[in-house]
Order: sequence, then C-alpha cells, then structure tokens
Amino acid sequence: MSFVPVPADSDFPIQNLPYGVFSTAGRLKPRIGVAIGDQILDLSAIAHLFTGPVLCQHQHVFQESTLNSFMGLGPAAWKEARAYLQDLLSASQARLRDDTELRKRAFVSQTSATMHLPATIGDYTDFYSFRQHATNIGIIFRGKDNALMPNWLHLPVGYHGRASSVVVSGTPIRRPTGQMRPDNSKPPVYGASKLLDIELEMAFFVGPGNRFGEPIPISKAHEHIFGMVLMNDWSARDIQQWEYVPLGPFLGKSFGTTISPWVVPMEALMPFVLPNPEQAPQPLPYLCHDRPYSFDIRLSVALKGEGMQQAATICTSNFKYMYWTMLQQLTHHSVNGCNLRPGDLLASGTVSGPGELLARVPRVLVGGPAPAHPFSLLLGRILRASAP
Repeated sequence: MSFVPVPADSDFPIQNLPYGVFSTAGRLKPRIGVAIGDQILDLSAIAHLFTGPVLCQHQHVFQESTLNSFMGLGPAAWKEARAYLQDLLSASQARLRDDTELRKRAFVSQTSATMHLPATIGDYTDFYSFRQHATNIGIIFRGKDNALMPNWLHLPVGYHGRASSVVVSGTPIRRPTGQMRPDNSKPPVYGASKLLDIELEMAFFVGPGNRFGEPIPISKAHEHIFGMVLMNDWSARDIQQWEYVPLGPFLGKSFGTTISPWVVPMEALMPFVLPNPEQAPQPLPYLCHDRPYSFDIRLSVALKGEGMQQAATICTSNFKYMYWTMLQQLTHHSVNGCNLRPGDLLASGTVSGPGELLARVPRVLVGGPAPAHPFSLLLGRILRASAP
C-alpha cells in the first residue's frame, strides 16, 4: 500500500509505477515522473534521494527531459530505482510521506499535467508477430492460397518505420492523402485515404544498445528491454495496398503512429509472465530461448464516433497470443550487426488471437445497419465514412 491515495479502479497502484515525461503550466520544461494513483511523482524533485550503489553516480538522469539516459543505464539501475520508489511511496516509509515541503514540490496532479513522448525515438521498427493477423492480412492482399508467406514461420518479420511521426496519445491524426488504385481496371488516383485503419499493438523501448557490428545474443536480450507502451499503428490500407510491392509499407504507415505516454517497466509485468508459445518448425538456434517471455495482458479497443454518447468496444484480445517473443524480435533485429540505441521503439504488430474476433459496429460509424465482421477485415470499414 502507498501513502498516496489510490482508487480501487486505478491503473496506477504502487505495483505498477510506470515512467513518463510531463510538463505543467507553471513549469513548461518537460521532466520525468512516475504515476501513482491520480498523481505524478516528479523525479527531478527527488533526484538527490537516489543514493543506491548504482544511481548515486547517475542522479542527473532524473533531471533530464527524456528517459533515454535512464534507459541506457541498464537493468541494475532500473531495478534499484524501482525498489527505492516502491519503498519511498509505501505507507510505512516516512521520508517523503512526512516531509510536507518536499511532498508539495514533488507531486503533481495528472489532470494538471501535459504528457510528452517518454523518449527521443531515434529509430522505430514494427514487427508482424501475431500469426492470426498475418494470415488475415495476407488473405486481404493475396488471397487464401498465399496468405502466410513462407518466411513468416522462420523469422520475426518487420519493417523500419518513421520515428519522426511517432506521437503521444491525444495528438490529432490527419487523414493522409496519397496514390491508390481502388479499381484494378483503371489507372491509380490521388486523394484522401478512404480505408483508414487502426491497429491495436504494444511496443517496447530499448534500453542499453549494442555496438555496431556486434549482435545481441538471445541469452542477453532481456537486459536490453526497458518497458512497454500501448500503440496504435494508424494505417491507410488503400494507399498501402497500392504501394507496398515490392518494398513494403511506406506512406500508408508513416503519417502517424500513436503511443501511450506511460512506459510500464518490465519488472512490473513479470507477475503476468507465461510460458512461450509453441513454435513449429523450431526456429534456428540463435532465436531459441527457454526464458519465459510471453505476457498475459488483456487488451481492448473502443471507438466513440460523432453522435455517440458512449464509446463502443469493438475488439478484445490478449498479448499472450504473440507468436514471436520480444526477445526473439530484439535478437533478430541485431543479428546482422545493426546497432540499437536507448529509446529505440520496437512494436509487436497488430494484436490478434485464435478464432474469429467479432465486433458489432455502431450504425453511426458505417452509415447503415450495424454488421458484424471479423475484426481484421473490419477496421478499414469503420472509418470509411469519417470526414477527412
């Protein structure tokens, strides 16, 4: 229990303590904080309290305006910081609880804060690691007979995205324009996308990087994963379908990617770890690992369109269905010697699961009767009638 009041339905109990970057009207410079209940603990105000064996030499990382330097310190620093914060915020610890002046400086209401990107994202990679999604998208683009490409079961497929257009949750996204070919019997046309897609994903931030030319072995991959965020991979499917051959996504993806402002540290997720999924055929040895690194994280998507009083849930799924683990993704990313850096963002691909995921679409979103469709076939239709 924390001395900070935490409502029973809060996403931010003392067992979570995600990191984020925020500013306030009275202090516009972004700074690092930790969410607890409906408050933010400003780490720049208590940086001097981190006197453990690792962080005593690195207190400055909590005075910076992004999490990159802290991410780069590695697991020993992360573990020390988390243990100290849980102790400092506990109901039995008087150090901060009873210091009225420090508490006044150190706590900010979440409602009065503006959230920013938690890190400077140098590079962003999006994987394609849910088998059901890869199959369904393959059916859409290539048909049932050629849905899952032969390489998919042998390596974590991914593409390099556009880091500059990754934005924090709440940032408006403008409907993109580009070339598309809705009728294959006619020449391509230019205009606003009519098949704008939302994709439920999760992503992780890289901690310490690796030297150029030196791959990260899978036995050490967990030491390079700092924490996770939610992600919405906006996609213009009509633009993507015309442009993606032969080099993959380009303008159909690069117009915007949204992530949550709070980064949940991996240690907070370990109580939800599960055995890894069965993989057949067995991956090549450099991708094999025994460390459990799948997670029971329940996820859902809700949409609220014009004229709707309440948001409608259109999808529920679970992160545990991911085929390629984050350790495999990171190891494969570096196997050719590619150098990863603190703050790089690696995404899961669209979350899906076994069976047919159905969603009832409110009438207002589609301009007609509310049909039920398989989720992976639904998303473009949901936003078809929205204004540009």
